[in-house]
Amino acid sequence: MYKPKSDSQLNTEGWKSVNWRKAERYVFKLQKRIYTASRRGDVKLIRKLQKTLMRSWSNKVLSVRRVTQDNTGKKTAGVDGIQSLTPAARFELASQIKLTGKSRPTRRVWIPKPGREEKRPLGIPTMYDRALQALVKAALEPEWEAVFEPNSFGFRPGRSCHDAIWQIKNAIKDKAKFVLDADIAQCFDRINHKTLLQKLNIKGKVKQQIKAWLKSGVIDQGAFTATSEGTPQGGVISPLLANIALHGMENHIKKFAQTLHIRYPNGEKMCKRDKVRTLTLVRYADDFVSAT
Repeated sequence: MYKPKSDSQLNTEGWKSVNWRKAERYVFKLQKRIYTASRRGDVKLIRKLQKTLMRSWSNKVLSVRRVTQDNTGKKTAGVDGIQSLTPAARFELASQIKLTGKSRPTRRVWIPKPGREEKRPLGIPTMYDRALQALVKAALEPEWEAVFEPNSFGFRPGRSCHDAIWQIKNAIKDKAKFVLDADIAQCFDRINHKTLLQKLNIKGKVKQQIKAWLKSGVIDQGAFTATSEGTPQGGVISPLLANIALHGMENHIKKFAQTLHIRYPNGEKMCKRDKVRTLTLVRYADDFVSAT
């Protein structure tokens, strides 16, 4: 069996001496193997490779760089007040992150919705939790990218809203169709924790850690509120968890479409196969368009 070369040993030279290209190659190599194993359905190999990747020093430094340098929210502090880390502090953070099964509460920040008076709640995790979420996401994402529905475009690597628009155009350009544009109200805030954890189909410390993030609670103006459902908007791993929760939506709607009484323009009754064949569902996060 293939065993990837481990780089879990701590690099003691310093943040500025990190070979970023080598680290990216190592992480990407493992992610490709996780993706391939997921396509084959080899769960045992997936878990072994994910375990190796989450222990990898390369993945740790890349995760810290993402949340402390690359991310636009790098200067936004969580409940610990830590922000804008120095190179030495980044290096120290990379040496500390590991799965503990614990999480600190998120800090509630309210931001206005474009064109509306209402505001959207964001849950800002601590810098440590953000780095750890990036570490776990790097291991989980390739597994799920291998099985996600082809017409899902939101919060996925290499996909954008322009791809979703192009897919909608392809679905309706040949002939006139009925188009439904819908939005799942408060999607992030209403995700069932128990169902999501079952869907992840993962055990051990990773499951405990994700559960801790989901149950961490929020602090809004000094008041603590427990979280019994939903994922915190503002967390690094939250978009991936939302996509996992919504995975299978296309198949579910196609099964529902088979129960509808649909007729052709000439009045002839449409068969189940044609109902599914003519239906296109394009989803971007919690917004979706159905054309039939």
